[in-house]
Amino acid sequence: PRTHVVFLKTHKTGGSSVVNVLHRFGETRGLRFALPHRYQFGYPRPFRAEGVKGYRRGGPRFDIICHHMRFDLGEVQKVMPNDSFYFSIVRDPATLAESAFAYYRSVAPAFRRAPSLAAFLAAPARFYDPRARGNHYARDLQWFDFGLPPVGDKEEVTAALAGLDRHFALVLLAEHFDESLVLLRRALCWPEDAVVAFVHNGRQVGDGHRVSPAQAARLREWNGLDWALYAHLNRSFWRRVEAFGAARLRDEVTRLRRRRDAVARRCLRGGGPLPASAIGDKRLRPFQPPGMARILGYALKAGLAPEEREGCARLVTPELQYKDILDRRQFGGGNG
Repeated sequence: PRTHVVFLKTHKTGGSSVVNVLHRFGETRGLRFALPHRYQFGYPRPFRAEGVKGYRRGGPRFDIICHHMRFDLGEVQKVMPNDSFYFSIVRDPATLAESAFAYYRSVAPAFRRAPSLAAFLAAPARFYDPRARGNHYARDLQWFDFGLPPVGDKEEVTAALAGLDRHFALVLLAEHFDESLVLLRRALCWPEDAVVAFVHNGRQVGDGHRVSPAQAARLREWNGLDWALYAHLNRSFWRRVEAFGAARLRDEVTRLRRRRDAVARRCLRGGGPLPASAIGDKRLRPFQPPGMARILGYALKAGLAPEEREGCARLVTPELQYKDILDRRQFGGGNG
């Protein structure tokens, strides 16, 4: 199994669910995480090695890095081994932008000034100022998170995407999450149970807006760099599926879903996600952003044996609380 892993956690793409997989794998094997002093690596500023807790120049490197950053390859290489496996996850910018509008409404001036998503889409330039702090959430958010440079023409876009292909061994698709987990597991040579995961940071059904086809087209146009990035990585993903074998992938996805359903029946009160207000244990209650989004979490069944309860709890522990657990294991303190 590969144990040196770099995961670029992009915003609003399902990355929190991937982070839970990495947290559990690394914790059970005693691996060393590159952790931020708080919960993100100086975001939205580019990643710097000095932002890693316990980092020292020339000191030992880490095994896994997986928390939010704006990617900078040279700085990441200072803290991670040379044989690290780099991967990330992307999402159709139409649905990502709708989610960002709901989640970052209070911190992105462009979204805050717009009375609704429909109003924003009618005239985005009216609300958007690229110089305003927080407006990176409002346009081409994935391009920003990958740390890609400003570009002026199609040739520059192509060159930037070619750079991603050189550095990232795999990029998952949020819309095909289970297929992505299977490909990730195979690439890392991890056991099947390692990628059994629940959805983390999901929104309540009906929460916020759902985009129409016309709005989706407008969002892709507004987020043109993200659309170019997504289209490029989408093609790469399906070439990998073809090489893996479509029938073989379907079989493994079916097996993964059966395992996850069995774990849900064994561990979860209600068998699935719940509103945060219904989760009594604050250690399992997800963070609620100040925007419109209402984030779901999980509660454990009563009567679980101690060892089983511990395993179930790790599956549903939200990212922020899990980061604190890892911080205490490595440094013996809180979140710094």
